[in-house]
Amino acid sequence: MGDFFTTGQALDPETAQFAENQRGAGSTTGIAQDRSVVNQPQLTNVSAETIIINTYGQGPDRTDNTNSSSPQNKANIKRCQAELKSYIENSTKNLYQGTKDYGSSPLKEIYTELYITKGGSREVNNEHEVIQLECRRNLFEEKKIQLNDILNAFSNEDDPPKRVLTTGIAGIGKSVAVQKFLLDWASGEANQTTQFIFPFTFRDLNLIKDEPWSLMTLIVNYFDEVKDFSDSDYCNSSVLFIFDGLDESKLPLNFEKNEMCRSVKKITTVDVLLTNLISGKLLHKASIWITGRPAAAAKIPPECIDRVTEVRGFNDEQKQQYFQRKVSNNDTAQKILDHLMSKPLRNLYIMCHIPVFCWITATALEYLLSDTDELPKTVTEMYTHFLVIQTKLNNQKDYQEVEIDKDVIMKLGKLAFEQLQKSNIIFSKKDLESCKISLTQAAVYSGVCTQIIRKEYGLHKQEVYSFIHLSVQEFLAALYVLETFLNCGGNLLSSQTRVKVASETGYVFLLLLHMQAVNTALTKNGLWDLFLRFLLGLSQDSNQKLLQKVFGFKERHPQSNKETINFIHEKIRRLSNTDKTINLFQCLNELGDQSLLEQVQKYLRSGDVGKILPSHWSALAFLLLVSNEDVDVFDLKKYNRSEEVLERLLPVLKASRVALLSDCNLTHRCCKYISEVLSSKFSGLEELDLSINGLHYSGVRLLSDGLRSPNCKLKILRLASCEFTERGCAALASSLKSNPAHLRVLDLAHNFLQDDDVENLSEFLAEPLCQLETLTLNHSRMTAVGCGSLTIALSGSSAIKELNLSFNSLLDEGAIRISDLLRNPQCRLEILRLASCEFTERGCAALASSLKSNPAHLRVLDLAQNKLRDGDVENLSLFLAEPLCQLETLDLNSCTLNVACLRSLTLAFSGSSALKELDLSENRLMDEGAILLSDWLRKTQCKLKILRCQMAQREDVIFWLHSRIICFEAAVSFTGENELQTKHTNCDKVIYW
Repeated sequence: MGDFFTTGQALDPETAQFAENQRGAGSTTGIAQDRSVVNQPQLTNVSAETIIINTYGQGPDRTDNTNSSSPQNKANIKRCQAELKSYIENSTKNLYQGTKDYGSSPLKEIYTELYITKGGSREVNNEHEVIQLECRRNLFEEKKIQLNDILNAFSNEDDPPKRVLTTGIAGIGKSVAVQKFLLDWASGEANQTTQFIFPFTFRDLNLIKDEPWSLMTLIVNYFDEVKDFSDSDYCNSSVLFIFDGLDESKLPLNFEKNEMCRSVKKITTVDVLLTNLISGKLLHKASIWITGRPAAAAKIPPECIDRVTEVRGFNDEQKQQYFQRKVSNNDTAQKILDHLMSKPLRNLYIMCHIPVFCWITATALEYLLSDTDELPKTVTEMYTHFLVIQTKLNNQKDYQEVEIDKDVIMKLGKLAFEQLQKSNIIFSKKDLESCKISLTQAAVYSGVCTQIIRKEYGLHKQEVYSFIHLSVQEFLAALYVLETFLNCGGNLLSSQTRVKVASETGYVFLLLLHMQAVNTALTKNGLWDLFLRFLLGLSQDSNQKLLQKVFGFKERHPQSNKETINFIHEKIRRLSNTDKTINLFQCLNELGDQSLLEQVQKYLRSGDVGKILPSHWSALAFLLLVSNEDVDVFDLKKYNRSEEVLERLLPVLKASRVALLSDCNLTHRCCKYISEVLSSKFSGLEELDLSINGLHYSGVRLLSDGLRSPNCKLKILRLASCEFTERGCAALASSLKSNPAHLRVLDLAHNFLQDDDVENLSEFLAEPLCQLETLTLNHSRMTAVGCGSLTIALSGSSAIKELNLSFNSLLDEGAIRISDLLRNPQCRLEILRLASCEFTERGCAALASSLKSNPAHLRVLDLAQNKLRDGDVENLSLFLAEPLCQLETLDLNSCTLNVACLRSLTLAFSGSSALKELDLSENRLMDEGAILLSDWLRKTQCKLKILRCQMAQREDVIFWLHSRIICFEAAVSFTGENELQTKHTNCDKVIYW
């Protein structure tokens, strides 16, 4: 953090002179000993004894707004703005990648657009950020936000957000995004309605956290350009504060206990100033933008944030753009991309979502492509070559002849390890000295030190240090721990700090260190995951030989990693935490072991699923995530219908968009894991089908916890025949009500739902934010009472388009309730299924009347297995004959229809009917009915494509039916059937029964 604004650098002479010329001699501002701001007017012909100087912070607050809009004051504000923009533009126009020793590039030329999305989570994760990245697939379909729109109102919002939190993993580009935002503002290209932007870094604020400040003095000390500002200028100007690097904050940020501060002149602590600014108590009109890693987001109360966004780094297109801009030779850039994408396990390509990893990769591969054809295949190999290349570039010696004192690397490794143990990514000069590191001396004989350690100056000339990226710190820490173990048997990861060295060649039982490292990584919150990967990769003989040649590390006896591989295999077999197994497979990849992956591929190809062990299913999860396999749709039935397999494949479920888990022998036990997937901020799941599984109440209750999560973005939920009753439905309805905006399809068919359950569900449907479009409740135990609750809930501005209430005893009273809904002008129902609802003439008359009064929307009507009489069909025909009627599908299967009913229907259809599908099966229409149908089909207005009916043996009638429709299904028996099937080719599908 902090690269975008080198606060310790003095203002360049040109900008300083410009600022001085612009200020004039109107007034000067000083800082009193108590850090209050003092306005000192420049008066002439006035005795010094008559001047009274008012100091902010003394006496009662008084804000003089009378001159806030005066021409002189406007000119002063405009001058300050110009000076501030000039300073910020000069400070942000160049981008330093790595350390300052690498030089800089114009930001506008090298900047590659980042993928920023709306939303994000404030949850704390228990896996390393890189593991989160590797387990994420196909999530770049979310709403993208342009960088300069991050503080603007969206199309569905009336006002812009005042306080925005942007999260993203280490190195993903948050600080560079802030730098580009500032540069675009300062150069007049964006966000010009904002008059002043004051960017701060938590890294700098840490250095003054114990000192007393007012907000005005704090700003003036950072930005001298606004020292002539009064308190009213801050209140009356459009101001944005940026606080970058929340994860680096050493401030307590005690929102609950900190005192209230409403005045910009009040002297207090930095922590109090920040909590009051962020909560809107201090300068409540000002905008706030905070950036930080996901784990730090919990430091800010949710109620203090209006919008959360996430920097996702580079998508595939942006990766290509980056390499094409970073690598000067287009052919070389393409070779780098080809190498990254050609590997079956695309872990290197996946990590290129992180811009800093792109830079490391470009630096290493561009150099190697000019020197060798052997390119790194693993992350450890990439970082090892990167370290070696930094040495060569600094010493300007041949790659193979570099000699450098390994003590420098070990000292850096010691620093990296000790700070990693403390979860520190920034450290002081004192920390360097404790590891006997002198940057001045190191630069003389080991330039690698200055290549990977970044030194920055805070605003108060205090030095702070960091490695160029957290992953570089983890790599050096792993190298230090490994070499310490190999050289003297010191196990820095264990309470048993010494092990016996078996020979003078440095041969020790490396398995002991590996086991300790694996166990450490598995018991921590992800802190040691990448460290473990580097440690095992560095143990490979190929990497050891390179380090020995370049840095002079002691040669050791070649050792097999077979025992380590077996140990990891056993851990994978026993582990139930699937995210942890993903990292262990990455470790196996570093060790060159693909045996589990090869075995599971062999079993899947042969169809011999019965031989697949639990560890193989974990291998399949890893393979699907890091390969080119499409995991958009996850169908458990393709693998094995069991909870044990589902548990092992949960990372794939999390990365999928559609999960098909119906009829897979699942119970309530799996619902806990599925709920965790739904609650994860990294889940892309939009459709979940758990139908025909015995989940019962306990399962639905666990599932409801995930549905309630704000991270849940499920659009389609199918829980048909899951054997839950009243309590389960109540839990489900409650969770949906608390998170109503996303779900579009809900299928609860074939459950024992009664009227009270439907009433609970209706509370969710009545929510203003509810966007449900399809509701399936067929084969429940609902009566007219539940139907009444349902229709009342849907009578508002409901989005419902499809409703299935078939096979419920609604009777006439229920049909009348539905009719009230259909008659409502706000009703936009397109599909209505009321098969076997046991209503009679009265109910059908009510339905027909309501449909006739609002005929334009319905497309599908299913009234099958209801006993309709002649009068019912005649009423229904009045709706069908309406000019605005757009019905396309009508199902009257098993409705005891006779010829008189059919005559009414065909007469209604004779107009410009939109009907395309008609089901009249299980109605005895006989010859006369067939003739009526054929007459109708002869009409040019007829658009029917599918007809299901029970016909007689009239071949001439069958001829006409064949010639007019695409699909003809009929119960018929006659001679010459085969001849008819081949003769009338206009009919694509003919089915007889």
